Amino acid sequence: MLSTELLINYRQLSQTQLTVVDVETTGSLAYNSRMTEISVLQATLSDGILWHDAHLINPETLIPPKIVQVTGISQRMVDAAPTARDVLPSYLPRLAVSTLTAHNLEFDYSFLKTEYARLGTQFARPVSEQLCTVILARLMLPDLPSRSLPNLVSHFQFNVETSHRAKADTLACWLLAKRLLTEIANEPDELLLARFAKQWLPLRDAAKLLHCSQKEGRSRLTKAEVPCREVGRGTNRTLMYRRGDVEQVFYELQGGQQLSFADMHKD
Repeated sequence: MLSTELLINYRQLSQTQLTVVDVETTGSLAYNSRMTEISVLQATLSDGILWHDAHLINPETLIPPKIVQVTGISQRMVDAAPTARDVLPSYLPRLAVSTLTAHNLEFDYSFLKTEYARLGTQFARPVSEQLCTVILARLMLPDLPSRSLPNLVSHFQFNVETSHRAKADTLACWLLAKRLLTEIANEPDELLLARFAKQWLPLRDAAKLLHCSQKEGRSRLTKAEVPCREVGRGTNRTLMYRRGDVEQVFYELQGGQQLSFADMHKD
């Protein structure tokens, strides 16, 4: 999305109820790992937290020692807990409504879909009702060295318990979403669009904005003398560009017809 479209989208999301979810797991891939804990928090900017709960889950498999070190969830703790088939059905009515929100939503969403599929239940939410606070933080806080949840908790001095436990992380995610969405709801358009323009986009996303391949996108940006920076190493190396620079190239390719926010928001 272009900045003007993002502003409309996030303004709309700021008026909705958020269903914040966090899961702790035995590994990073949903197809061969299991949940060990889930927490769900529901809240709105106007009313604050409406509901918040968490459950340990018996994954019916062993938790790798390195995961125990990160989460603090031991095998003994989950062996005494109910299984997913006992816990997850009660969460489904809450997860199925409002805006599904998480910090790195792709991770939590993949586990929700996989775990519910194991129970014979299809779980899916439309993209328009999803909010990833990692993506939002990259847009609103482009020059922070890290947008990991523990680092953002430290940056904003949020009063939450230890990270990597589901209940603490849903609270931290809510506090982050509340802060950033409140700014989006209240700051003038011009200030927000100027903030958006500073976001660093990888070449992959820059090319999507330009509606072309990465090879062609790099060529167009180089030809326009758009400054970039290189991050990562080896196969993970990529070029990064400021959103505002990429959008300027986009509008120039469209004949210079850049719409204002007011024009974008007309019925």
